[in-house]
Amino acid sequence: MKHPLACVHPEAKIAENVEIGPFVTIDKNVEIGEGTKIASNVTILEGARIGKNCVIHSGAVISGVPQDLKFKGEDSVAIIGDNTVIRECVTVNRGTASKGKTVVGNNCLIMAYCHVAHDSELGNNVIMSNAVQVAGEVTINDYSVIGGGALIHQFTHIGQHVMVQGGSLVNKDIPPFVMAGRLPVSYAGINTVGLRRRGFTNEQIGEIQEIYRYLYMSGMNNSDALAKIEEELPACKERDEIVNFVRGSKRGVIRG
Repeated sequence: MKHPLACVHPEAKIAENVEIGPFVTIDKNVEIGEGTKIASNVTILEGARIGKNCVIHSGAVISGVPQDLKFKGEDSVAIIGDNTVIRECVTVNRGTASKGKTVVGNNCLIMAYCHVAHDSELGNNVIMSNAVQVAGEVTINDYSVIGGGALIHQFTHIGQHVMVQGGSLVNKDIPPFVMAGRLPVSYAGINTVGLRRRGFTNEQIGEIQEIYRYLYMSGMNNSDALAKIEEELPACKERDEIVNFVRGSKRGVIRG
């Protein structure tokens, strides 16, 4: 399954049924799970950990050295989960001493020319459209969709089930279940279509909308709004997730 024009280091751990195209370079200290397909001209460098049944398209570079002046050559990894698709010319850098790993989860789609910088963590089922640029130590939770050309500032946290408008400059945290867009990036409503596609009931969506009315339409600051939400709205998984996200935000959340 390995093309004769591919260069694979003898110490690389390649599972059965992995397809390796021409002009692929695979370095030492690399692990690739069974069923993965690697197209031509892919470079997989030391520290890559690639799961099962992934597809990596031409020109991608996985586990490149971090673009961080604090990096001193320490051991670190870049992890790609199972069933993830990496499109053309994507770059995923490995971690630094800060976290030691960069992670792209299971069932993700990372479209052409995206960059995932050191120590960032993408959850499962994340979709990033073309040319999204993710800076270092960013967290993007499960089922989020990032529109093409978005720029994600370092240390930013994007919650689960979020939809980010293409071309956005994201420099604040984006809480779960919302759509974010405009300039500067701000709250643009609930990601209703995405939530329905993923099985959220109308009752759950209504509860989420009510929570965000307190946060973005009441005129209260975040601390007062969170206190009111906990006092007046019944406890549920979504309420607690939103409250904990906003309360734990280090960069501050987007405005309404």
